[in-house]
Amino acid sequence: MSEQEEIPTLQTYSETEKHRVFEKEFMPHIDSMYNFAFRLTNDEDDANDLVQDTYLKAFRFINSFEEGTNAKAWLFRILKNSFINDFRKKSKEPSKVDYQDVETTYNSEEDAETTQTVDLRAETVQDLIGDEIANALNSLPVDFRTVIILCDIEGFTYEEMAKILDIPIGTVRSRLHRARMLLKEKLKSYAKNLGYDVNADTLAEN
Repeated sequence: MSEQEEIPTLQTYSETEKHRVFEKEFMPHIDSMYNFAFRLTNDEDDANDLVQDTYLKAFRFINSFEEGTNAKAWLFRILKNSFINDFRKKSKEPSKVDYQDVETTYNSEEDAETTQTVDLRAETVQDLIGDEIANALNSLPVDFRTVIILCDIEGFTYEEMAKILDIPIGTVRSRLHRARMLLKEKLKSYAKNLGYDVNADTLAEN
């Protein structure tokens, strides 16, 4: 079933309503926004600039937001687009990964459980210290890093991630699977350096 792009219905907020919606719906997410921005940029100043830019755009386009809907996902999408369009151009991030080969394998609407990916909250990170996880996560290409942040840290659903990233749900699943496997390999290396048995069940492939 082909998906059609949803055309948002423009709201007609008064100036007072705009400020009320901004304070009520957007401001509670500012900490999550900063954490997301920092994990994308790896720089405090850039993260602050990115969050500020996102909130300026959110207010500018507030009539595109329907009060009571998912404000966090709406803001994350603006931040992600701002990062790609503005900050990524001048960053030292490597070029975008070509996912064409990966995505063609995951176009079905099969249940996500069939991929048997590792839930980072449950298995891979067990017994490993936070700094090592952060270093491993930051070393991933930004597209893989983003899906892990959105799913395993921020708790977005596949459907929400698909909207934030402007990609099909099947692509979300395949990208997340690849990202988790890449991170798992990096964590194995860190674990080995810390003296853990990388062949133990915690870090085993399956």
